[in-house]
Amino acid sequence: MSLFSFGPSRGPRWQIGVQAALGIAVPIGTMTLLGMPILGYIAASGAFTVLFVSTSPVVERARILPLVATGLIVCAALGVAVAHSPVLLNVGIVVVAVLSAALSFGFRLGPPGPLFFVLVFGLSATVMAKAPVPPAVYLIALAAGCVFSYLVAMAPMALRRARQVQARPLRTLLPGPAWDADARMLVLRVAIVAVAGMLLGLLLDPGRGYWIVGAAVAVIGVAAARRVALQRALHRLLGTITGAAVYALLALLHPSGLWLALLLGVLQFSIELVVVRHYALALTLITPLVLLLTGAATGTIGDMSVAFERIIDTLAGAALGALSGLLHPRTKPDTPTAA
Repeated sequence: MSLFSFGPSRGPRWQIGVQAALGIAVPIGTMTLLGMPILGYIAASGAFTVLFVSTSPVVERARILPLVATGLIVCAALGVAVAHSPVLLNVGIVVVAVLSAALSFGFRLGPPGPLFFVLVFGLSATVMAKAPVPPAVYLIALAAGCVFSYLVAMAPMALRRARQVQARPLRTLLPGPAWDADARMLVLRVAIVAVAGMLLGLLLDPGRGYWIVGAAVAVIGVAAARRVALQRALHRLLGTITGAAVYALLALLHPSGLWLALLLGVLQFSIELVVVRHYALALTLITPLVLLLTGAATGTIGDMSVAFERIIDTLAGAALGALSGLLHPRTKPDTPTAA
């Protein structure tokens, strides 16, 4: 995972890029035209659904993605429930991180692992604390976004050759629950960084803990290897700093409405093209996407203090994730991982 070269190609990524772009852009564009853009921003979080099991045949994704969407909605509901309680918010981030890690690794869900469950919990709490949206409306909008993204992911089923693939049983696709030594170590690392990130968040700002924990969980990834943790930490830090600068430039344009929908769609498409080959470059795009989406939902696009806070939080989270990698024995073979 070099900063100066791309990793090997793992097959075409444009299909998943198109699906993810539609999942984020169409809800925003549609609800903007209907005069309710904030609901579009919320529904756009459902686009995270299509990022899972992206290399599997569509007939197998049809069985797994509803479970992923359910997990995202549950995490959103928990975030909404604790949005106005700093104590419960920080306890919740630890619970969500550990449980989502245990399930992701125990059932071998694969990349991106527990990351987006943590982020959806934190984003939901952040938006609910600042945006004038009733809790039920928020959850309905996010669930609608998950359903739409699922339908987009199922579009290839219109092709006969896609339907002719024999899907393996769900028990085979998600074997478990079983935690081998690597899975136990990954869950332990997530638990440690979740608690440490939560405590750091309390010191800095109770509402920022989820980003610290999310950065740490992203560094951990799904590979049980010491060197991979250090490499991902460096990629995440440099990618986020560069991404914050990109956000600052984009924020000067004050994107909104259909232009914002198009911009986020282009960013999401580009992310999926590069994320498995160059993590730092992907983070250069992921950071402005998340900041723009959160800023649009909370009315804070252009607030450079938020971008600066994200750099600090990412530095803390990346350091935690990298340090937790030292728990792995030196003799552990390094294994390449997807983001």
